[in-house]
Amino acid sequence: MTTPSQWAEGGDDVLAAFPTNATGVLIGYARVSTKGQLLDRQIAALEKADCARVFADKLSGKNAERPELWKALDYARPGDTIVVPSLDRLGRSIQDLIAIVGGLRKRGIGFQSLHESLDTTTPGGRLVFHVFAALAEFIRELIVQGTVEGLAEARARGERIGRPPAMSAEQIRHARAMLSDPAASISSIAKLLGISRTTLYKYVPELGAGGRPSVGSASPNAALEAAKGR
Repeated sequence: MTTPSQWAEGGDDVLAAFPTNATGVLIGYARVSTKGQLLDRQIAALEKADCARVFADKLSGKNAERPELWKALDYARPGDTIVVPSLDRLGRSIQDLIAIVGGLRKRGIGFQSLHESLDTTTPGGRLVFHVFAALAEFIRELIVQGTVEGLAEARARGERIGRPPAMSAEQIRHARAMLSDPAASISSIAKLLGISRTTLYKYVPELGAGGRPSVGSASPNAALEAAKGR
C-alpha cells in the first residue's frame, strides 16, 4: 500500500495540464472526525454523484493513518477521479490537501470536491488549486520571516535564545559550596541537584582539570558563560 509520505511527492504540479481525459470511474471518499458524526449523508452525496465505489474513515483528520483514504488512492487508476463531499474531508491542512492532489495529478487521476464545486480535470479547478498552493507558500514565508525578525529583536533586547541552562546561578553556587567539602563526592552532589555528572563538569569547568573548587572560585555567571561557549 502507498504510504502517506509517498503521496506528498510532486505536490507542486497542481496547475500542470491534466495528462489524460477523465474517462475512468468516480471513486468516493468520506470521513467523520468524531464518534457522534454519521457518514450516511456524505456517502449518499457521493453515491448521488455516481461514484462506483466509496471508501470511508471514522478517524480524526489529525490522524495521519487514514487507512481507507490510502486504499482509495491505491485503488484509483489513470483516468479515474477521486471525489469527496468537501475539501476538509480529504486534507488535514491546506498543505496536506495540495500534496495529495498533486500526487493524484502526477498519476493522471482527477479530483473533485462536491461542496466547493472543484474539479482538477478542468482549467478552472486547477487554477483554484494553484491559488491555494501560492497562498500556502505565502503564509509559510510570513511565518519564517516573523520568526527570524522575532529572534533578532529578542537578541537585541539581550534575551537568551534557545534552551534554558541546565544549571542556574543559584545551583552553581550551591554546587561549589558542597564541592568545597572533601567528604562530598561529585556523584552525590550531582544526584542531590538532580543533574548528571557531565552537566556538573560542564558548569564547573575546573573540575575537568582534576581540581575541586573552593567557595571563592570563579563566579556562577562566569561558569554559565563558559558553558554557553562549549
